[in-house]
Amino acid sequence: MKKQVLFIHGGGDDGYGEDAKLAASLQKELGEDYEIIFPEMPSIDDSPDFGWLKKIGKEIGQLKEDAIWMGHSLGASMLLKYLSENKVSKNTAGIFLLAPPFWSGEEKWKQGLKLQKDFAANLPENYPTYFYYCQDDEVVPPDQFETYRQQVPWATFREFESGGHQLDNNLHLVSKDIKAL
Repeated sequence: MKKQVLFIHGGGDDGYGEDAKLAASLQKELGEDYEIIFPEMPSIDDSPDFGWLKKIGKEIGQLKEDAIWMGHSLGASMLLKYLSENKVSKNTAGIFLLAPPFWSGEEKWKQGLKLQKDFAANLPENYPTYFYYCQDDEVVPPDQFETYRQQVPWATFREFESGGHQLDNNLHLVSKDIKAL
């Protein structure tokens, strides 16, 4: 039976299309023993979270037990938001967060994306949790990665010198961590 990996893509004009390269890299690296589930997220303009939290909940609900939960960029931050604000009845083998932004500021559009102050206390600590960041990320500044490191000290943090926001569309090192679970 294949192991499932739910991959929540990033935002932007074509976040799904851009992250399809990451999903393909992950599938190639993990091989045929894994099934990458890569749903296209909604873009509901009048919803504070663009409709992503409901969709993430639906996708997690359809997974088998011990699936892997992963997100990139906005997808990673929204996966964190969902997990810290909802009780999830499914177990996961691990949580993998690629270049998640840490939303702050008073702009109206950011309010539905921001994590609660105590978000880390509400995350499931009993599952392996990994954060990945490239030092040359042109989208998410390094101080946001450091904020996560301070807020979620029990997680594993992997920092790379290069790869940019898209991690060079190469998830070889991430796949090694997944296979090591």
